[in-house]
Amino acid sequence: MKILVTGAAGFIGFHTSKALLAAGHEVMGIDNLNTYYDPRLKQARLDQLRSEPRFVFHKLDLADTDDVLAVAAPWKPDAICHLAAQAGVRYSLEAPFAYARSNLLGHLTILELARGLGDELRHLVYASSSSVYGEQSEVPFREENASEAPESLYAATKRSDELMTAAYSNLYGIPATGLRFFTVYGPWGRPDMAYWLFAERMMRGEAIKVFNHGEMERDFTYIDDIVQPLLRIVDDAPERGRHEVYNIGGSSPVKLMDMISTLERAFGLEAVKEMLPMQPGDVTRTYANVDKLVRDYNYRAKFDLETGLVSFAHWFKTWRRMGVET
Repeated sequence: MKILVTGAAGFIGFHTSKALLAAGHEVMGIDNLNTYYDPRLKQARLDQLRSEPRFVFHKLDLADTDDVLAVAAPWKPDAICHLAAQAGVRYSLEAPFAYARSNLLGHLTILELARGLGDELRHLVYASSSSVYGEQSEVPFREENASEAPESLYAATKRSDELMTAAYSNLYGIPATGLRFFTVYGPWGRPDMAYWLFAERMMRGEAIKVFNHGEMERDFTYIDDIVQPLLRIVDDAPERGRHEVYNIGGSSPVKLMDMISTLERAFGLEAVKEMLPMQPGDVTRTYANVDKLVRDYNYRAKFDLETGLVSFAHWFKTWRRMGVET
């Protein structure tokens, strides 16, 4: 197939594009290469993708609707993997308009692209987030749980994306699937995420910042446990006009202090810990119920946190030896 991947130079977009190319698909990547985190990391990912003859890249901002439609619509993709977004819970407190531009207007651009492609588009798959659940008392989180009390603007924009997609799917018959990702980590990851920040500070001999005094849990999901089912989902389009949302996570939450201990073993270092109160916008725990994904796609997460963080540590040390620190 011909598959459009937005956010192709991002963490999940890069790995997804690599896997799609390896499976024989043609990929058009779109990314604005913004400076939310070190663009050298995005460029290094992109350099790998550009070595593939079936990959073409356009540096575009999804909020520039006319420019995106002018490039993507004539290419006539069979499927869209919309993985671009302004990420980060805490940054949404500082730069709210960046989230409106990227996550709302950018998402609307993709919906308009899908509408214009009509029956030629087999499937629209897009990234949502576990953040939509907010602070839930009932665990594990199920797709049918209420998700109308977000703890951050980031979460509110991702929930808005789901509602916008449901409307477009109903109005224009777009077959669409949203994926609520749970704390994705691994090689080539995002420097704003806790495991990366901890690793960087540990290797510099600096104290790590442990929020809520360590009383937090996250359902960590290794990148391969995201990408492999994502490829199956892209290929298995629902009927026209159907919109589904799935949790996709390890379904095995880990206490923050246990994650830190695992990371210390992976790097062979002991972290100096600065215990701090809860940050605005954060939640105390995430925990995915993946029964729906198991039922429809026979999903099983394969990687435990120890294995995943050892893999990350190996890559991270190589990345730093290249003289690139964030």
